[in-house]
Amino acid sequence: MNKLFSRSSTSPLNIRLWSLLAVLCLTIVPTYLSASTLPSVALPSSQVDQAATTDHDERRAIVVLGDSISASYGIQREQGWVHLLDTALAQREEPWFAVNASISGETTGGGYARLAGVLAEHNPDIVIIELGGNDGLRGYPVEKIRENLRGMVDLVNESGATPIIVAMRIPPNYGPRYTRAFDTVFGEVAEEKGTAYVPFLLEEVALADNMMQEDGIHPTAEAQPLLLDAVWDKLLPLL
Repeated sequence: MNKLFSRSSTSPLNIRLWSLLAVLCLTIVPTYLSASTLPSVALPSSQVDQAATTDHDERRAIVVLGDSISASYGIQREQGWVHLLDTALAQREEPWFAVNASISGETTGGGYARLAGVLAEHNPDIVIIELGGNDGLRGYPVEKIRENLRGMVDLVNESGATPIIVAMRIPPNYGPRYTRAFDTVFGEVAEEKGTAYVPFLLEEVALADNMMQEDGIHPTAEAQPLLLDAVWDKLLPLL
């Protein structure tokens, strides 16, 4: 993975990552505030993708708290990797179902602010945290990102659920010091907290033209199984 980011800042991957993060930021621009300054609210049920139609009373919830990559930007929600996860769990007759609590443009601060409400509403056993790309694009302090990630992991643990951190990468245009600090903060928090960790989610699709939408930024419906595969390897041992 490191070799991808040892290329020049004008390489195809870095240009595409730059564009990817730009659209992640611009799709929706929530205010970046810590949980201490924003009320904890649950995501409206109309925005939550709870795909299975069977009775969930005896099944355990996996919540995905993410940004546009997990919110199925540009494709049908039923084509996104979170819905595919729910379908795969049902096909395997696993006692689990997936809830998509992702919002395009979300940051770690925004996710932290609403996490308590999401936990209260869905009472999950596993929470997949796919946030941070928008923080990086906006150049937010890495220590604030670290604080928010730690806070989300702590909230999940305190609720009795198991967290999984999913990492994002940024191109080197922000300078080597910031880029290096950002790229490593996800793994550092995961190691510190003993949390499962999924490296750069788009690594298998970022350079594949047929796996990206016409904007060259967001993964296509055809790419979604690869995103699921990346998460599945870390998720399966927890089921």
